[in-house]
Amino acid sequence: MKRFKGLRGMVVFLVLLCMLAGYYFYLSNKSDSGEEEMETTKVQEVLLRDLTRNYPASPKEVLRYYSEILQCMYNEDCTEEELEQLANRAMEICDEELVSYQSEEFISRLKEDVQAYKDQNVQISSYKTSNSTDVDYFTKDGRECARLYCTYTLRVRTSLQALDEIFIMRKDEEGHWKILGWDEADPEKKQATGE
Repeated sequence: MKRFKGLRGMVVFLVLLCMLAGYYFYLSNKSDSGEEEMETTKVQEVLLRDLTRNYPASPKEVLRYYSEILQCMYNEDCTEEELEQLANRAMEICDEELVSYQSEEFISRLKEDVQAYKDQNVQISSYKTSNSTDVDYFTKDGRECARLYCTYTLRVRTSLQALDEIFIMRKDEEGHWKILGWDEADPEKKQATGE
């Protein structure tokens, strides 16, 4: 009789152990909210960044964020509304002087430019900003400014092309670096400075 009680106890113990393991598996695979988590697109990630609480701290970080915006505009299949939101987000990190030069046709010209890139099968494959030590800080008209480079690698169908740009940024009254302007970098001057 003792053997039967021990064998029966072992079976009951194994059944309880299996039930406990099954319950644990159920709980660990169950979603917290009961809904499947939605994946965010790259465009949504860029637009979800809260610039009031999480503004880029350095000129290099501002340029990285701007380049992410450009990649979204030119590489992703944005809706018209998303493209406008991306353009407005880019304006948030631009100096007020640069923003004041933008005309009412800015959005329509941007849409045309993006469409031309897509028609020619051109994408911004990658970008590389200056090293933090290569940022040139200076003062102009009593305001802090910074000069730095960014190399964009463009994929044109199956070939790659490098586009070197020089950016000028200026600190605003809140201490945020804002893009004041940019232009294609002079390759000869860039080589002379060792960058």
